[in-house]
Amino acid sequence: MKKSFLLSFAACLFFTAGFFACTDHEIPTTDPVQFAVTTQDTTLRAPIGLAADDRGNLWIAEIGTGNNDGAVVMITPSGQKKTVISGFNSTAGPESNEGLSHLLYDNGKLYIVHGIDGKIFVANVAGYQFSDPQIALSSLEVREYGQQIRDLNLTDPVNSNLFALTPGPDGHIYLTDAGANAIFRRDKTTGDLSLFAKLPKLGANVDAVPTGIVYDGNKFLVSTLSGAPFISGNAKIFAITSDGTVSVYKEGFTTLTHIALSPGGKPLVTKFADFAIPDGFKPFSGGVLDENGTVLAGGLMMPTDIKRTGDRQYHVISYALGHLYKLTY
Repeated sequence: MKKSFLLSFAACLFFTAGFFACTDHEIPTTDPVQFAVTTQDTTLRAPIGLAADDRGNLWIAEIGTGNNDGAVVMITPSGQKKTVISGFNSTAGPESNEGLSHLLYDNGKLYIVHGIDGKIFVANVAGYQFSDPQIALSSLEVREYGQQIRDLNLTDPVNSNLFALTPGPDGHIYLTDAGANAIFRRDKTTGDLSLFAKLPKLGANVDAVPTGIVYDGNKFLVSTLSGAPFISGNAKIFAITSDGTVSVYKEGFTTLTHIALSPGGKPLVTKFADFAIPDGFKPFSGGVLDENGTVLAGGLMMPTDIKRTGDRQYHVISYALGHLYKLTY
C-alpha cells in the first residue's frame, strides 16, 4: 500500500523579484503561528510537486489522469497558467494515478523527478516566457537511476521511488527515495548518484518512507510518511549531518508529505491526512504544522508540497482536489 500511494503522489541572494523584494525593509524573521488560506487555482490535475523560480513563477508537476499525460505547468505572479512540458508517463494505479513526483528550480534549471520511472529530467527554463512555445519532452536531459538504486538491495522486497530533492551546501542535489527509504546525492558535475544515508525503520515492520528534504544551514531535515497502516503519531522528522549521520529531530507526526523552512529556520511540514481502517485517508484532515506539531493551517485536502514564496507567504498544493493555495500571515 505504501508503494502504490507514494508512486501516485542570505535571503536576498535566494529570493528576488516576485519573492522577497529586497529593498529598504527588513526581511521579517517572525515565524508563523497561524496561516490565512486563499485558493488561487482549482484546475490542476493531481499536482504532486511545487517549485518557485527567481521571477515569481510557480512550477507544478502534475501526475495527470493516468493516460501518459503528466505535465509541468507554470503559473505566473499574475495568475496565468500554462503547460510548459507535457507527455510524461502517467498510469492508472489501483488507488490513484502514478507518475511524476517533485521538482526543483535551481540556477535556471528545473529538475523534474519521475518516481515510477526512476528518472530525473532537466529543463533549462532560465529565460522562459509565458508566450514561448512548449518545451519538447524529447529535448530534456534525462538520467535513469531506478535500476541502480534497486541493485543496492536496500529494502525487502527491493523497491525504489525517487520522490523529492533539494540543493545541498556543496552544490550537489540530495534526493529522498520513498521506496528505498534512503537519501541519495546527485553529483553536480557528473550527475552520478550515490547513497548518502539510509533511514531506520520506525518499527519492526514499519518503513520510514522519506518524503520532503531541506537544508537548514547546518543539517538536512527529512520528513517521513511512515509505512502502512500510517499509524497516527508514527511519522518523524529526521536530521542528517554532512557525513550522513541520521538522528531523530522531532517525532509524533502523522503522514508527512513535505517540508519547508520558516523565516527563523524551523521546519514547517505538510500532513497528508489521518488514516483509519477500513475507510482509508480521512478527507480534509491534512494541514500545515510547525516543528512542535501545532496546526498552522488545518482542514486541507491531501497536501503534498509546501514552498516559501514571500516574506510572509507560502504556497501549498492539494493532490486530491487539484488546488493551489496561498498561505499568508
